Amino acid sequence: MGNVKYYQENNLAYITINRPDALNCFDYETLKNLRDVIEDIHINKDVRVVIITGAGEKAFSAGADLKERKHLNETEVKRNVKAIRDVFSAIEALPQPTIAAINGYALGGGFELALACDFRLAVPEAKMGLTEVSWAIIPGAGGTQRLPRLIGPSKAMELILTAKRVNADEALSLGILNSIANKEELIPQCEVLASAITINGPIAVQQAKYAIRHGMEVDLQTGLAIEAKAYEVIIPTKDRIEALEAFSEKREPAFKGE
Repeated sequence: MGNVKYYQENNLAYITINRPDALNCFDYETLKNLRDVIEDIHINKDVRVVIITGAGEKAFSAGADLKERKHLNETEVKRNVKAIRDVFSAIEALPQPTIAAINGYALGGGFELALACDFRLAVPEAKMGLTEVSWAIIPGAGGTQRLPRLIGPSKAMELILTAKRVNADEALSLGILNSIANKEELIPQCEVLASAITINGPIAVQQAKYAIRHGMEVDLQTGLAIEAKAYEVIIPTKDRIEALEAFSEKREPAFKGE
């Protein structure tokens, strides 16, 4: 897929938005390509962590393709907004943990893509922001919902209503980023994080992610019930037995995701 590169190495999936000349902006074709890749990953048992980045040296993604948007009628604009909202929700709903490797500008929809991921690492030069109101629109791919849940409503409202761009240091201090890495170390640092995840039981990792994601949106008692159900999924797994046997035999467990 030309606009979206995808390959798998061992248990890691790598996705690259591949429109560097357009700052990796999302036109409709790119959104369709990305949707197809995400659908494949969702059912791929061999993928345990997903790393998403942008092609080139300038941008993770600068958001919606405004050159395309200028020529769309209202129905087509609605189609594109729905497509970007749906594909980012599909990324958030992946059972596998996701890491955004922010290698430059992450603006508008590009920042919303990063917010849909579980982890975010960025280069020091990165600039991030939900800049839509400066274009007389609002974030339409989850930004008004995911950013407040991440950093609190007041600060999120400040960033959204002023269309402010923040640098990597400020994003780190706000809790948007997990860490900052130099450009040549960005993907390797993402892989270090991914490796720390993939050594663990893959079903347990997915169920823990599920419990956290869904439990955050409900009251504590409902969240505890979600956690209990997630735990029940793990009890009959071969990996759980393997962990106990490895412990008794003083060796590293060999998890198979079963």
